[in-house]
Amino acid sequence: MIDASQKTLEDFLNGFSNVAFFLDNRRIIQAANTPAQATFGQDTTGQNFVAIMRRPEVLRLIDNCLTHGHQAQELLALDGVLRGDFQVTASRVGESEVVISFADQTDIRAAERMRSDFVANVSHELRSPLTSISGFIETLQGPAKDDEQAQIRFLDLMKQEAGRMDRLIGDLLSLSKVESDAHVLPRSSVELGDLVTRVIAVLTQPAAKAGVVVEVKTQDVLFQVQGDEDQLIQVFRNLIENAVKYGGDGGIVSVSLDQLPNAPGIRGKAVSVAVSDQGEGFARRHLPRLTERFYRVDDGRAREKGGTGLGLAIVKHIVQRHRGRLLIDSIEGKGSTFTVLLPGAD
Repeated sequence: MIDASQKTLEDFLNGFSNVAFFLDNRRIIQAANTPAQATFGQDTTGQNFVAIMRRPEVLRLIDNCLTHGHQAQELLALDGVLRGDFQVTASRVGESEVVISFADQTDIRAAERMRSDFVANVSHELRSPLTSISGFIETLQGPAKDDEQAQIRFLDLMKQEAGRMDRLIGDLLSLSKVESDAHVLPRSSVELGDLVTRVIAVLTQPAAKAGVVVEVKTQDVLFQVQGDEDQLIQVFRNLIENAVKYGGDGGIVSVSLDQLPNAPGIRGKAVSVAVSDQGEGFARRHLPRLTERFYRVDDGRAREKGGTGLGLAIVKHIVQRHRGRLLIDSIEGKGSTFTVLLPGAD
């Protein structure tokens, strides 16, 4: 039976949206709010706080608050019942009681780390070609000042490095636009059979230059989806271009279109577009990370082929915007298949 004073304390604590406890000066729990009861159980009242959490940093916050009377706060990585990054706050109430609360900052901290890593990666990706171009300029101004052959060679290299920066900036702008539209569901009707045929037509010449034939396997039906045509062109151009560049060793890239009555993670009927190659493939450990920004299995080879490390990240975000799924399957030495599943239009 909860007495009136405890009910009043619980009502007070339920003003906190985060896990919160009311402790006396011996660290005995006098009350816990609803999130705390859901996390630690409903029978914590009367227990010493150390019985449910033994982290010295948290206990020190409570003791400092009791001793000095001011609010004590610290961001801590917890790994017990509460797991993740939490802003832990101890505030004295009255003469000798403390409210201890735990604000979950895990997602915020993860986003901050992601932004920090992203800025560091972009800086690194831009610094490398800029350093190369600066070195070429110094050479052209100095040792190669009167060497026409060296000038032709270095100007060509400078053009390649400038092109690399241009592709990177273009992909960064594309990624930014895709992310800004992430929660806006496309409303236009797109026929994927025609769209994929047009993409392949554009890539016929570079595929032939690489000694690769792009085959299409389809049915004599319409593959209608609700989507953003420009973004879907970008998805299939990226996937087919990657297959030609990195998986074209076997000489054939296959693009298969299918209608499915249902598919994992898709509500209702679905359209499947699978891009398969016969290249080197990837080790299983790489598959979950292939869509991460700037993740490259073979950094040197990717740079040599002109890759920015953002193509599959852009593909993933566009597919997610279309409420679809991107599936990746690969076997080392045999090739890879990237399958896009999209909800079929009614």
